[in-house]
Formats: sequence, structure tokens, C-alpha cells
Amino acid sequence: MKGYRFETFRINANEENKFQQLLDLFVQLLTYTNGDATEALDWLNQLDRKYNLTNDDYGMGDFIEELKAKGYLSENPADGSFKITAKSESTIRKKSLDEIFGQLKKSKPGNHATSKFGKGDEQNSDTRPYQFGDTLEQIDFTESIRHAQINHGIERFHMSEEDLHIRETDFKAQTSTVLMIDISHSMILYGEDRITPAKKVAMALSELITTKYPKDTLDIVVFGNDAWQVEIKDLPYLQVGPYHTNTVAGLEMAMDLLRRRKNSNKQIFMITDGKPTCLKISGKYYKNSFGLDRKVINRCMNLAAQCKKLKIPITTFMIASDPYLQKFVEEFTEMNHGKAFFAGLDNLGSFVFKDFESGKTKTMF
Repeated sequence: MKGYRFETFRINANEENKFQQLLDLFVQLLTYTNGDATEALDWLNQLDRKYNLTNDDYGMGDFIEELKAKGYLSENPADGSFKITAKSESTIRKKSLDEIFGQLKKSKPGNHATSKFGKGDEQNSDTRPYQFGDTLEQIDFTESIRHAQINHGIERFHMSEEDLHIRETDFKAQTSTVLMIDISHSMILYGEDRITPAKKVAMALSELITTKYPKDTLDIVVFGNDAWQVEIKDLPYLQVGPYHTNTVAGLEMAMDLLRRRKNSNKQIFMITDGKPTCLKISGKYYKNSFGLDRKVINRCMNLAAQCKKLKIPITTFMIASDPYLQKFVEEFTEMNHGKAFFAGLDNLGSFVFKDFESGKTKTMF
């Protein structure tokens, strides 16, 4: 007779811990190599030779084979090159969320709760008498029947408008966010890597919204000489290019994306390290890397005013400490009635998180 034999599953704890330690380091390296798995593995091998990350029981070859077996890595049989999988991309986002937002993702998933009652998403325990304008869907028939029996007796059932009661609902504010990321050449100038922290924030914010606020929307726009939209899965592969900073193109695309969203709450987050230096006029680029060009600045200010009129606040995260740039940011923020943060590379994530979370209890009608 055929059957199955069940035995206790045993795992080598040392090997499992070693794999997890190497995986954490591998994921970090992928962020710096723009998702290049081969380069990240090369760096990991160099670190292994210098710091003895592996041993005779568990070597780097074992780690690579386990990456493939667990679906983190795929190998091209033709040339032996490696490529990360969707599982790795998801892991990078989760690690970024853990690193930047700490224990936040462990809280109960939901939406941005407000203190207002209304035609909302979730019922609460409160009821009230029916008022003109309430919809049929809001009527609590159990409570209404109970009041009808109290008011008219149980011998002959009768219900009037005065018996109707409404079950209150909590309104959950849905927010549409566009995150703009500067990928101009200045993001890696002067020996300072500014694009990696920006990518980490974008990945953490995308993971936060998709897990904790699934009814929200997040669009990501990168801007250099031009602006274009990228998908969440593309974030690990973002690279800085030989670009100027066309902030106008980024803002125009962000506004266009938000026009298509039906939510009443809309906002733009912009991560940049420099001043606007570029415009595209009649198919040609107008560039000026020296100083604050008034022709470029005026276009930015006009868009800031348009966003204010459309009730789209812009929060600017300036990851540069140049004093002469502060004046532009202050003028831009005043024109939009938005916010500005002069954030360092080590606290950029906390600034984005605090502003994103603090603004979610507001409801715009």
C-alpha cells in the first residue's frame, strides 16, 4: 500500500542565518548597483575575501545557488549572467521600508482615518436619527425596527420616518501622490551619492502605500532634461544621467497625472538637490547651469501658482545645503503655500514619512 511518511522538518540554523545575513547585504548592494545582480555579487565576493563572510560549511557558491533555488536570482544559461527577479525587487522595497520607516508597516493595514463622520467606507458603532439627505444605504434597519416597536408597539407593525436610524460611517481619506525624483548629474557630483537615498525613499514610500494604504495611488516621475513616468518595479534600476534639471517638465507631468485621479486629496513630493536649469521650448532645450535663471524660475513659479489654485500642495525635499538655493525654495514654497524641508541624506526618509503621515487626517470637500 502506497502512502506518505511524515517526519520532523529539520533545518541547519547556522546555514539559514548565514543565508539571511548575506541576503540582507546583497539587497543593500543591489540598491547601489542600480539592480545589477552581477556587479552586486562581485562586490559581495570582494567583501567576503576581505571580511570572511562565509566559511567552509557555507560558501559564496552555496549562497548563489540558494538565491536561484528560492527565486531571488535567475541565470542566463547562454552567458552565465545573473538577473534579479520580481521577488528580489519586492524584497528591496520591503527592506527600504524597514530601514526608513521602522515599525510602521507592522501596524494594522488600512487607510487615512479622519475624525469626520460622513458617507464613508467603514461603519462604526454610532447611530443617529434619520435626517433629510441621508441615503438608503445608510439606514440601519435593525435599529430602525427596534425603534418602531418601541414607538408604536409590537401588536401591529408600523414604521414612520421618525423611527429611522442611520449607522454612522467613518470617512477614509484617499490620497493621490506623485513623487518626483531628480536624476540630473548633480545627484552624484562632488563625491556624494544622493540618488541612492532618494531611491530608497521612493521604494519605501511605494511599499508603505501599497501595504498600509491600498486605496491610495502613487505615481513616480523622474526628471532630468525631460520628465517621464516610471513603474514601482523600475525603482531599483534608476540611474543618474548626464542631464540638467528640468523641474518644469516634472511638475507638468505630475499635474497631468493628478488630473486623471478622481480623489479630492492630491499632493506632490519633490526630491531634488539643485536649482532648475533647463526648459524645453518648441522642441529645443534652453539651459543655464549658472545662477538662478529668471526665465526658468518664472515658469516654475507659474506652475506652483497653478497647483495652489488646483489645491495641490507641493512638498519640496532639498537634499543640498547650498544657502543660495534656499531663497528659490522659499519663494517656490510661498507661491504654492506648500512645504519645504532642507533634509540631509541620513534623515530624508524620516522627513518624507512624517509629512506623508501627518497630512493624511485632512479631508478636502
